[in-house]
Amino acid sequence: MRARVLILTAVLALASCEDVSHHDIGDEINILVRIRRSELVGPAIDRLARYRRAAIPQMETAMHTSAPPGRLHLIAAFDKIGDGEAVPVLRHVAVFDITPEVREAAERLLSRWAGDGDRTRAARAKAALDEIARKRAAGIGPMQFGENGIPGLPSTVGAPEPVGADDKP
Repeated sequence: MRARVLILTAVLALASCEDVSHHDIGDEINILVRIRRSELVGPAIDRLARYRRAAIPQMETAMHTSAPPGRLHLIAAFDKIGDGEAVPVLRHVAVFDITPEVREAAERLLSRWAGDGDRTRAARAKAALDEIARKRAAGIGPMQFGENGIPGLPSTVGAPEPVGADDKP
């Protein structure tokens, strides 16, 4: 019985330890989406890429609230991370983002991944590109603000203009 308790305690202790700091990931994401100093973007992407797959959920959340420049930086970070778990996020952005440049960047990355040597990621990217084509053929796409769409309704992905952009780190 004592051995079982020790094993259970050890398992619970290991499960409670996190090897990823969500606060640190958030700090790097904030540099990408809020700071307008280009010299900070590359190093922040490199640091964020070290978290690999663990950074993807927070990056996905940031895609929905960031201005277009921040969303483009996040796509560059997805590229640097290179994990196939980002494919659904990129697929959604490629279909629904309100900014054409952001949609195109997400689709370009998926296209590049679809043709690379990582077979699992390539298969996921190809399936995502097929889904993007089906949705576009069906007329499914971003909702727009004002004269470009339905007045007063929010977009499905991303802020239309910089929100809370300040240059303070």
